[in-house]
Amino acid sequence: MTRRDPRSGDADGLDRQVDEALALANEKATAQRASPPPDVPDPELGWPPPSVARTIRHGAPDNRKAPPPVPDDALGWPPPTLHRPEAMPPEGEPTYPGGGGVAGAGALDADVDVWRRGLPDDSALQGSRRRRHTVQDPRPGDLAPAPDNAPDAHPPEAPLTAWPDARRIAARAARAAPARAAAPVLRALDDALGHVLAEPLTALTDLPPFDTSAMDGWALAGPGPWRLTAGRSGRGILAGTGVVEPLSDGHAVQIATGARIPPGATAVLRSEYGADTGDGWLYAAKAPQPVGFGQDIRPRGQECRSGDLLLPAGTRVTPAVLGLAAAAGYDELATVRRPRVEVLVLGDELLHRGLPREGGIRDALGPMLGPWLRALGAEVSSTRRIADEADALYAAIDGSSADLVVTTGGTAAGPVDHVHPTLHRLGAELLVDGVEVRPGHPMLLARLAPERHLVGLPGNPLAAVSGLLTLAEPLLRTLTGRPEPERRPAPLAEAVSGHPHNTRLVPVTFRYDEARPLRFSGPAMLRGVAVADALAVIPPGGAGRGTEVEVLELPWSSGTGGTGGSGQDDDDDGIPTQEGHA
Repeated sequence: MTRRDPRSGDADGLDRQVDEALALANEKATAQRASPPPDVPDPELGWPPPSVARTIRHGAPDNRKAPPPVPDDALGWPPPTLHRPEAMPPEGEPTYPGGGGVAGAGALDADVDVWRRGLPDDSALQGSRRRRHTVQDPRPGDLAPAPDNAPDAHPPEAPLTAWPDARRIAARAARAAPARAAAPVLRALDDALGHVLAEPLTALTDLPPFDTSAMDGWALAGPGPWRLTAGRSGRGILAGTGVVEPLSDGHAVQIATGARIPPGATAVLRSEYGADTGDGWLYAAKAPQPVGFGQDIRPRGQECRSGDLLLPAGTRVTPAVLGLAAAAGYDELATVRRPRVEVLVLGDELLHRGLPREGGIRDALGPMLGPWLRALGAEVSSTRRIADEADALYAAIDGSSADLVVTTGGTAAGPVDHVHPTLHRLGAELLVDGVEVRPGHPMLLARLAPERHLVGLPGNPLAAVSGLLTLAEPLLRTLTGRPEPERRPAPLAEAVSGHPHNTRLVPVTFRYDEARPLRFSGPAMLRGVAVADALAVIPPGGAGRGTEVEVLELPWSSGTGGTGGSGQDDDDDGIPTQEGHA
């Protein structure tokens, strides 16, 4: 992470660091403000210990009771903010997980302070920023004896999956039964745009299928001057003429672009280079050089021969592919069946019309995810709103026939976060349960059945985008048979601070071959990604200016280079802002 001295006078840079720190802390602070007292799980604070978290995270809690929270440095509990007397609330007020004061404000302030100091060592990370996988296993006797009717065992809490590993797991999750193994779907050319070729595209004919004229002019036989002939039609040889008469040596006939070259012709003289004197003779008076053999003739098979491989299976059908297929003789294409996806939007607080009111907020994910998934090659069957009720979520997932179910929200351990218990109830296999990435670390990937999967996205909009690109995109790429895109790193135009342990995904725009970080990149914000070309992959600890980082281009990105396509102007600090709102 690039450290900056507040005394250096770079007030704007310091403001950006604070903004980024607040954005990274936002997910935790939001959860803390909504949380009742410390028996509500908060894994980032190290509570509950793994022995208790197992009963929460992997299904419905059992009847075993955890002992009182005795201080235990090895377990990372209580966090340092609760050790410090000045962080404790006044006597008689409830203590919330995450620090002194109401709703964990102490922890949030501490986080900002740590980030501004540049995170010099791991000692600053005790408590609220400790990674879950560093928590030790509980000692014998930590749990009270389980009643006779308790389950025999609970799966241990797994560490978060590294971000690159999560993408690899998602890409390989469907390899046992990819969509390409299903029968190809034949689609007419006008219905194939955006689909993926299930079979190689081979030429059904030579291209061009016969010798053709590359220019308007005269077909010539031998050296000139040439005696003009009108041809069979009296108008020369036009494009589409089926049968043409042979051309005798020393003769010429007028010919149109794309028309069949007559037998015996040796070259084509362009219209602007020839002179018809009106006496029945043609001269190459204006030609810059002597007419050569084969000049301006496109020979048969110049582009391809019948049977040549034109495009491999897995190619996405673009307008140009449609044109090539038509030229090569195709009326329809064999395409990969698009995986069927159903989107389940969770959250009683979400409004679907009008302005936010009475504690409700507008649903940003419902309108966004369907089109985004279609751009990734999916066929979205429906987007449904599901109440924050465990039975409603269970019925929706259990009754879905989609290849992929995408849920939004409910992946943490709050009082109405029902995704984990529902997956446990369905007997699903968790392939990824939390990822070392910000925003969006509570994302998950589960296998519902041998050919069905579920991607659980966090409820914050940008965190959901992070989950979409981390888990859904690689999975859909495999299901649609598309090859992995070539990784093309881009240098950062500005230094970007990082999380101490996790990868960060930051919206950027391309400008003069550089990736410029955008503001408004908090977990709940879409203003940055709305004008972004890609998300930059920032390694733990951050990356300095000029550092080349991996970029995840968005489906509608125009790619690197040029002057960028975000429609933004730069202000003095080099970070793009909307014109008039710097």
